[in-house]
Amino acid sequence: MSQITAEWTPTQEEFDAFARISGDDNPIHVDFGFSSRTRFGRTVAHGMLIYSKLWTLLRDARPHARHVSQSLMFPNPCFAGESVMLEVELHAENRFYLRAVRRADEAELLIGETEVA
Repeated sequence: MSQITAEWTPTQEEFDAFARISGDDNPIHVDFGFSSRTRFGRTVAHGMLIYSKLWTLLRDARPHARHVSQSLMFPNPCFAGESVMLEVELHAENRFYLRAVRRADEAELLIGETEVA
């Protein structure tokens, strides 16, 4: 595996479910009224929801991989209903580059690296 890609269109239902599972119910993720008054104008995905989608791609390719470390940045918001390209690229033996990009404008939503054992 050198690179894996997938397309994902996040939904508000996923934001809500992730909030319930993770306990992160920050209103920016789940409250339309609150988030409409922020600079984003609507709810945004949890950063770790995006990471979990990338982690799933990696684990599909390497089922026995165990998480060692990660370094992530979230330069732009991820919105429900907007298509996202997910990319996992092998960088070194156990290190992977991660990237999530909004298809409409190619804005990077997540960039980072993860190390597995």
